[in-house]
Amino acid sequence: MHPLLRLAVGGALSLLATRAPCGEAAVRLHADLEQGLRHGLPSLSAAIATRQGVIWSTAVGLADLTTGSRAHPAYLYGIGSITKTFVACVIEQLADEGRLDLDTPLVSVLGAATLEHIPNAPDATVRQLLDHTSGIPSWEFDPVWIRHGRGSELEPGRIWGKAETLDYLRQGRDLPSHAPGQGYTYSNSNYTLLGLVIEKVTGADAVAEIHRRILGPAMLADIRFEGFEPIDARRVPARYHFVSADFIRDAGLSPAFRRVTPRLADVSASNLSTEWTAGAVLATAHDLALFARDLRDGAIVSAAALTRMQAFRPTDDPEEDMGQGLALDRYGRERLIGYTGNVLGFGAAMGWVPDEDVVIVVMTNAGSMHSGQSAYWPERFLKDTAFIHDARALARELAPRAATSRP
Repeated sequence: MHPLLRLAVGGALSLLATRAPCGEAAVRLHADLEQGLRHGLPSLSAAIATRQGVIWSTAVGLADLTTGSRAHPAYLYGIGSITKTFVACVIEQLADEGRLDLDTPLVSVLGAATLEHIPNAPDATVRQLLDHTSGIPSWEFDPVWIRHGRGSELEPGRIWGKAETLDYLRQGRDLPSHAPGQGYTYSNSNYTLLGLVIEKVTGADAVAEIHRRILGPAMLADIRFEGFEPIDARRVPARYHFVSADFIRDAGLSPAFRRVTPRLADVSASNLSTEWTAGAVLATAHDLALFARDLRDGAIVSAAALTRMQAFRPTDDPEEDMGQGLALDRYGRERLIGYTGNVLGFGAAMGWVPDEDVVIVVMTNAGSMHSGQSAYWPERFLKDTAFIHDARALARELAPRAATSRP
């Protein structure tokens, strides 16, 4: 087993293990997580951070339903589209450095050949990729890719090329729903293309650039891109997916997948390489919470860049407004600024409460893409439970006196 040690700022070693205060709010938080398990999630890993660091982290449920091994907060869970926030941070840094104009047409950066036959791509700008107003269709919903990438024709062990998914858009099956800048359509293609933009502008590998600019300086060793850098497989839980009539119709069940419950299939034969800069990251809740805190507090991008990232606009979802690599999500009366992710085998939510010192991360080893409303995922968990409310209570409970006396 991994030694579960992390090098903290200042060179001191800290143990990455369950950190669960015994106060009333902590008891309620654990009960919230147990409620998530009752909805069919195999496990949940969660962390809460403030300016003082990670103040609470734990994991409940099973990492492997077959062996019965318990979940642990040191496991690496897929975070799906939360990967996009890291990509957006690098793009914003390049804009601040004067190396990239966000209103530059994408074709001026990547060239016509790279964008050939990708609908709307030659006319879209970098900014429109960031906020999903480019009108470029998402390869994630291409009917052929769904079966190749998540379903009946998935090839176990295959490591996809960085931008191989864009080839599915060149077949003419996916028509744009609007012209660039004339609407909103969430699209993984936007962030695959932004990965290529990072590589074109910097001349470096996009994953390496994210490590150099963000993960290395912040000492976040437990945030890694599956398929593009070494990852200890012993630290990744078994991955499951909700198998519904919708999933069978649209994706189909790979022969490499195995049903373990009436609702779940073990999809551990898959990997996230097909997602690349749109969603290939594995992380601990602990390190992802520290990343979100550092982003919020200005340690990742400039104040101007963070303002651009939080230029929220309405979307087709009344409970979400979208910015540039960040979203404003509504969970009943609660609000989080951050991002959510849902891929084959995993789901996650990350965000901070506006105007309060509390950052929340929740992860599960069950995916729900293409599975319809019969599935369960972290956003539904946050709506169904008082987890955000209880996290806020814990942050206030553990706040140092000096902090509570500030205006």
